[in-house]
Amino acid sequence: MKNFIYQNPVKILFGKGQIGRLQNEVPKEARVMLTYGGGSIFKNGVYHQVIEALKGYHIIEFGGIEPNPRFETLMKAVAVARAENIDFLLAVGGGSVIDGTKFIAAAVPFEGDPWDILSKGARIKDAVKLGTVLTLPATGSEMNSNSVVTNERLQRKLAFASPYVYPLFSILDPEVTYSLPKRQVANGLVDSFVHVMEQYMTIPSDAPLNDRLAESILKTLIELAPDALKEIPDYENRANLMWSSTMALNGLIGLGVPNDWATHGIGHELTALHGIDHAVTLAIVLPGLLRVMKEQKRIKLLQYAERVWNLTEGSEEERIEKCIQLTEDFFRSTGILTRLSEHNVGFETIDEIVKRFSLPGARRLGELGNIDADKIKQILVSRV
Repeated sequence: MKNFIYQNPVKILFGKGQIGRLQNEVPKEARVMLTYGGGSIFKNGVYHQVIEALKGYHIIEFGGIEPNPRFETLMKAVAVARAENIDFLLAVGGGSVIDGTKFIAAAVPFEGDPWDILSKGARIKDAVKLGTVLTLPATGSEMNSNSVVTNERLQRKLAFASPYVYPLFSILDPEVTYSLPKRQVANGLVDSFVHVMEQYMTIPSDAPLNDRLAESILKTLIELAPDALKEIPDYENRANLMWSSTMALNGLIGLGVPNDWATHGIGHELTALHGIDHAVTLAIVLPGLLRVMKEQKRIKLLQYAERVWNLTEGSEEERIEKCIQLTEDFFRSTGILTRLSEHNVGFETIDEIVKRFSLPGARRLGELGNIDADKIKQILVSRV
């Protein structure tokens, strides 16, 4: 294992009725901006619960944060927050709303062009305090310091991270997920699954505890999926799904071990260019990446085959191919289409993505930094 320093300051309030505890977590004197997405919180009763819990607070609302939150929209929120002297942000929604709110938090006090936070990795020296009420288990953003933002004009999707944008608290009430459409539940399952794979499916690192933790989350997500996708939600199922998604990316399983994140890096380009759901891009890319990089990942692929999919018979090549196919089958069982052609994406897009990763200074992906433009082309061509 490699050296690491870990501190996670996020207070988790988990379970039924926890939204009512907001008044104990948000400072009474705060000038609050409530951020949310397209309005589902009005239909499922979450908005009413939040407003009731914060009765008497000074609240400004900012809605309309999109899936894959757009820089242009978030900058409008920054302008409002600055004009209204907002000193606390409350994100009510899924990962996109939370990611967007983290960017708002960092951008409000930022001196200079906030796009530099994403495009140049500009140092963040401060941020507005924030909390979250999670409505969609998927990204783990409720318990980490990461954010991903899309610039629609430039067709770029970029990430940043800062300890200043850890939420002070996150409320996780499984009951608020009951009204989620099947598509969003499926996206959450796949997103969480691939988050684990990005930290687990690398080169060996002599970290058996991390491996076992990762494998337990993967197996749990596989077991939860059939009931999670039923029409009538079950509390225990949704509770376990919500906690599994949070554990998948709160930093714990990636400590002291190599991380990959190439599937995300490639997937972000598909979203930026075509607006494909983030989780769908991951389901498209991962099987191809595992095949192209199978020699580097051979030991972990065989371990994954045995421990997650119970594959112990056949040659190494047969077990590796079978576990990759079972992974794709799992994604497809949720209703997600896993081929580029099924999303009307062809070789023109592949050429554009390869071009972006061929530019001078373009980053190489993967745990060893050896997934270059040529390998990215192989991965994407295999997914047509």
